Amino acid sequence: MATAAELVQPRLYEIKEAARLCGIGRSTACEEIRLGRLRTVRIGRRRLVPLQYIDDYVALLMRESEASD
Repeated sequence: MATAAELVQPRLYEIKEAARLCGIGRSTACEEIRLGRLRTVRIGRRRLVPLQYIDDYVALLMRESEASD
């Protein structure tokens, strides 16, 4: 049986991890960040992607896909 600590999902992801969750490469994620399509937050020098922004990015891709059909 999993403990409560094991069930907690991280809320912030490094770019490499966020890219993996989105099913894209790191360089593609960096380009999407540069274009403002995948948003990030800064903590000191680190750039992190909140889980909500990953969900927002996926929703954007879905809207774009539906619009092109």
